[in-house]
Amino acid sequence: MFNERVSNDIFVFTSEMYAQVTAGVILTTEGAIIVDTLPFPRETQVIVEFVQRRSPYGARYVINTHYHADHTYGNYLFPEAEIVAHGACRKALLRDGERRLEEAKEQNPELDDVRLRAPAVVFERGQMVLHLGGKTVQLIHTPGHSSDCIVVYVKEDKVLFGGDTVMPVPFIVDGDWRDMIASLRLIQELPLENIVQGHGEVLLRGEIPRALASSISYLQTIYKHVRRHVEAGLPRSDLRKLDIEKCGKSRIPLNGLVQDLHWANLAYLYNVLMAEKAAKSG
Repeated sequence: MFNERVSNDIFVFTSEMYAQVTAGVILTTEGAIIVDTLPFPRETQVIVEFVQRRSPYGARYVINTHYHADHTYGNYLFPEAEIVAHGACRKALLRDGERRLEEAKEQNPELDDVRLRAPAVVFERGQMVLHLGGKTVQLIHTPGHSSDCIVVYVKEDKVLFGGDTVMPVPFIVDGDWRDMIASLRLIQELPLENIVQGHGEVLLRGEIPRALASSISYLQTIYKHVRRHVEAGLPRSDLRKLDIEKCGKSRIPLNGLVQDLHWANLAYLYNVLMAEKAAKSG
């Protein structure tokens, strides 16, 4: 697992086992704040041991940026910490989490020891602020990837944990493209030194404006192309001609996984727009 320091007190851990998903540790004089966990216990345990070495007060909070398994399955490894998230994250985990975890365990024995632990501290609108050991940590609701998504902004360091709101290519299959654009525009207004993407490399200050603008443009571009496709009555399979680079994004990040995310985005938009078209004609 890759470990990177992005400021004096902030560290990022990147999985080598699944899609370069990231988790973070914010060290303070009163304990550590964890931002997301990693999907497999073996990797999250490395974070647990890091916190035990570096934080005499242990982990005080674990923040989940959204309910997806690759960000929440390590919650149980921090029993001393309060789990914090958006209210919709808690609802999703309580509704479907146990069933999905049992299905995942059947597919992967690495998950045998995982126990679901849902957030107990939640907020519903706008944002929530945590103050701990001289750090001001803002949790800001940023739907788009999923309805419960949040980003985590460390004000003193100007570091943003973007969760899956910020990825090498936006992924909207469980969310909404319009919400995602609004969330990315909100992030554009923050003074930032670094963005820790939910998957992939940390964005540096000079990279941030272009990366955010590129993601907004990508979403606008795929919507325009898919809408024209639907209006012309073309089959969904024809969208395979629209590769990711034609929409302004590279196919290289996440070891090429972004191309699969792109195809899924196109299929999702096609289904949504076809349903809207049918509703209007009916």
